[in-house]
Amino acid sequence: MPTTTTWNRHHILSLADFTTAEYDTVLQTAASFQEVLSRRTKKVPTLQGQVVANLFFESSTRTRSSFELAAKRLSADTLNFAAATSSMTKGETILDTAKTYLAMGTDIMVVRHREAGVPNAIASEMDRLGVRVSVLNAGDGQHEHPSQALLDLFTITTLIDPDHPRLELLKGKKIAIVGDILHSRVARSNIWSLIASGAEVHLAAPPTLLPKLFAEFISEEVEGRSQEVTEGSRSRSVSDRRSESEVRSNSPNPQLFLHWQLEPALQNADFVMTLRLQKERMTAHLLPSLREYHQLFGITRTKLQLCKPNVKVLHPGPVNRGVEISSELMDDPEFSLIQSQVTSGVAVRMALLYLLGSGKA
Repeated sequence: MPTTTTWNRHHILSLADFTTAEYDTVLQTAASFQEVLSRRTKKVPTLQGQVVANLFFESSTRTRSSFELAAKRLSADTLNFAAATSSMTKGETILDTAKTYLAMGTDIMVVRHREAGVPNAIASEMDRLGVRVSVLNAGDGQHEHPSQALLDLFTITTLIDPDHPRLELLKGKKIAIVGDILHSRVARSNIWSLIASGAEVHLAAPPTLLPKLFAEFISEEVEGRSQEVTEGSRSRSVSDRRSESEVRSNSPNPQLFLHWQLEPALQNADFVMTLRLQKERMTAHLLPSLREYHQLFGITRTKLQLCKPNVKVLHPGPVNRGVEISSELMDDPEFSLIQSQVTSGVAVRMALLYLLGSGKA
């Protein structure tokens, strides 16, 4: 089994404070489990006797199924929670639900919720109770989705070096993230991991889905402190050398760019991550029409001609075909890594469960 000597994290709630050593530990552990998944017998006894509870207060297909399969491949027992058929319909609170699963002997709680901060609240309650239960954030509101960003990272780094995926492989690479960035927890987690890798991250969306202050907000979180933004600094941000549609952040680490047009983001990009339009989280009419969005920001083979010749495209799913990405491009193995992302997800989530659970046996 992989070594965990560089791993001391009890919960996985955010990537904002992940270290290079932690990223590399996840990537290398996932690589070892990917090898396990290629065998005839795909199960290992690593977490035998432990209980993984999937507490999904929000609907999910890929993430929930991926975590459940990952736990079973590690020989853990699984408990699956669905809010619609739970005692929450009778008034039970989220923390009481978590305590119920704790009383059943749960060792790891995988939590997904439509409101930001719920996994953190459950983790804090477990810590307050003094129990050795780990909490893994499987997506909370518009906050973060750590396991998705880690599987994206794994998908890209294994493409570059299948035998030894590591964070430094992305240093200097240009990666475009396109779509509904305002509402995307996936984008936020990916920004942390990609900036940590030394990549140049270009965000592209209409102004309604990518406010100018997004870069300054991210910069403040990267720095770990609040920064006062003056009108003068804002005006400097928008007067970029290349295009008035581009905004560069005030971060001391100038790796993050904002674009209100697609072309500058795609120019010479190594990878393009396109995101789903999250209409269920939009509280206002932020787009004229889906057709116009596709014309301006939808990823197609023609638009990829601006990128490097060997560019690859990712999407966390679910995909609105013909909106964020053309259907033919989504199914084109020459460009698309979308199915590879799903496959990578099982190995990465096995790695995360293993890293959290290995100290509990």
